[in-house]
Amino acid sequence: MKPFAPRRLALLAAVALVGLAPTVTALADTVLIRGATVFTMGSQGTLENADLLVTDNTINRIGSNLSAPNGALVVAAEGRPVTPGLFAGISGIGIGEVPAVSQSMDATNAMPGLYPEFDVTLAYNPNSSLVPVARVEGHTFTLLSANSGGSIIAGQGRVVALDGGYDSFHGNGVLQVSLGRGASELTGGSRAAQWLLLDQAIEETVRPPAQGEDALLTRAGRQVLQGYATGSTVVFSVNRADDILRTIRFAQARKMRAVIEGGAEAWMVAGELAAAGVPVLLDPLRNLPGNFDMIGARMDNAALLHAAGVTLSFNDGASHNARKLRQMAGNAASYGLPKEAALAALTIEPARIFGVARNFGSLEEGKRADLVLWSGDPLEVTSLPDLVIVNGKVDSLESRQTKLRDRYLVTDSEMPRAYQKP
Repeated sequence: MKPFAPRRLALLAAVALVGLAPTVTALADTVLIRGATVFTMGSQGTLENADLLVTDNTINRIGSNLSAPNGALVVAAEGRPVTPGLFAGISGIGIGEVPAVSQSMDATNAMPGLYPEFDVTLAYNPNSSLVPVARVEGHTFTLLSANSGGSIIAGQGRVVALDGGYDSFHGNGVLQVSLGRGASELTGGSRAAQWLLLDQAIEETVRPPAQGEDALLTRAGRQVLQGYATGSTVVFSVNRADDILRTIRFAQARKMRAVIEGGAEAWMVAGELAAAGVPVLLDPLRNLPGNFDMIGARMDNAALLHAAGVTLSFNDGASHNARKLRQMAGNAASYGLPKEAALAALTIEPARIFGVARNFGSLEEGKRADLVLWSGDPLEVTSLPDLVIVNGKVDSLESRQTKLRDRYLVTDSEMPRAYQKP
């Protein structure tokens, strides 16, 4: 993938896209992008000077010299890149607003005990202000995060499309488990007790306690955990190399499909991860020993894992700053991760990891139309989306953040920024 010079958005329509935005969001289902560099992230690879036609919420055609249907919005890309909509990581988008206001946060179950049946999708609000904030930055899908509160088994999340729908969930549920230093306080201060509790919980799904015996799980919890012990996806939040190895062995013994989130020291066991087919969602900006679980953190973690054959994606849990994932990908690329792999880690790889590649992660004919036209190289933080299409609809590129910017940012003062006041 080569860098792209930023270009102005040119429309072959009679009016500017910016002026049309509110109307287009509701009405325009037919869009033709001409002359783009299309990163399909599929079997077609990267297509130079290609056209892409969106109709009826799907990608109708990708090719050359496509005809524009009557009434289509036609966008002249002039070589700028088009990518699939980006993955926003494992986040609380739609299930949390202001962390300082506990009443607005629904991602954490603080009850002591193990409750794998806790399902954060029941609290999802598509009208959350964070949904358009992520969408205008080119992010069109996320995995809802269940956070550890009183239990190392945080609960269940699920992939949701950021299209504003009330029932925009895709794929199966994903169980989330926290291990290592951060979760030791939930298990008496020892990470060894974490494995004890997990083993006992799994054992209860096989041999439920007799009446009157102590139980770790409710009946509903046993039913849910049993499903994850037979091949469903479980995200283990863990960073230390030896904890990662134990997670791999535990998941293999229990026939769980493990995904590692965190993985600060994953490079140290890259061969084992690759051999086990365990993907890693990491923060490639972690390069300092922030705690004893991250002594081996380094900036080329992603490059080393990719070289070993490990499937990668990125995550930092920043629901309010999903845009940081592009910066992460760019930094990973600057430290040796191939650019194509960095872009795949933002698009097709997380879609494959969480079983939603049928709808997300690539640009293919007949597939759901989630895509972004960028002003320049999508791995550069100075590039911005010029056009975002979510489920076939042109996004307004407006969020609460852009409204606040437009209201309070003074642009015509002769004084330096520090002296400007609204």
